[in-house]
Amino acid sequence: MQHILNLIRGALIGSAELVPGISGGTVALIVGIYERALHNANLLIKGKIKEVDWLFLLTVGVGMVVAVFGMSTVLSSFVDNNFSISHALFMGMVAVSMLVPISMMSKVDRAKPQYWIYALVAAVVIFVMTGFTSEAVEDPNLIVIFFAAAVAVCALIMPGVSGSLILLMLGLYQPTIAAVSDGNFTVIIVFIVGAICGLAAFVRTLNYLLDSHRGATLAVMTGFMLGSLRALWPWGEGQDAGSLPIIAMLVLGGAIVGGFIFADTQIAKKKAAA
Repeated sequence: MQHILNLIRGALIGSAELVPGISGGTVALIVGIYERALHNANLLIKGKIKEVDWLFLLTVGVGMVVAVFGMSTVLSSFVDNNFSISHALFMGMVAVSMLVPISMMSKVDRAKPQYWIYALVAAVVIFVMTGFTSEAVEDPNLIVIFFAAAVAVCALIMPGVSGSLILLMLGLYQPTIAAVSDGNFTVIIVFIVGAICGLAAFVRTLNYLLDSHRGATLAVMTGFMLGSLRALWPWGEGQDAGSLPIIAMLVLGGAIVGGFIFADTQIAKKKAAA
């Protein structure tokens, strides 16, 4: 049953990476596997093969790959044809999920004003970044795709930073989604290699930050998630639904994440009691 749940968790993370404004790292936090996944990725990069929980990584990885290839067209269509509804749903999810990194901070860290200043600065940075988008690049160079993937994959492990949004800012979101939908394996393979290189460079850094500066790092993650809400604002230009359905989807998104958080809390309490 645990392996099936890991497949589903991987599918949710993979699906999130397809949507601009949603971070796979945020979803990993919500479903309770963020630090476990980061730890195993770090062991893999360090070459400690025997210590890696291969079954965990395999089930999560398979779920992600299946979601990316199976849901790219569906999710893209859902977001394009239901702008306000989809953005409201995702916004509700991200807004409530900010409770996750906050809950991971110690009481002492939560009482430090400077950490909330870090969170505010991080929120402003991401808020400004989400205002930049570029026109889709026609037939992008493979070298450009490689480096774009290396940067965008950092969002997979950094909650609040959307890999798809980074690609959108670089004008490479549409070409990448099209390559996946059309089965353009040349572009897909170059993207994967770039992503692996970026992952190897960033995982060790993030592990160090969580080990040595945990409170500050979690505060910055919270700020990133807060700032990313700009990309998911469902009202204004492009609005295609009334306020009541939008508010209903906001509540639904928040309730879904709240359910995950509640379930994870109950599981943790049972493990502690045992």
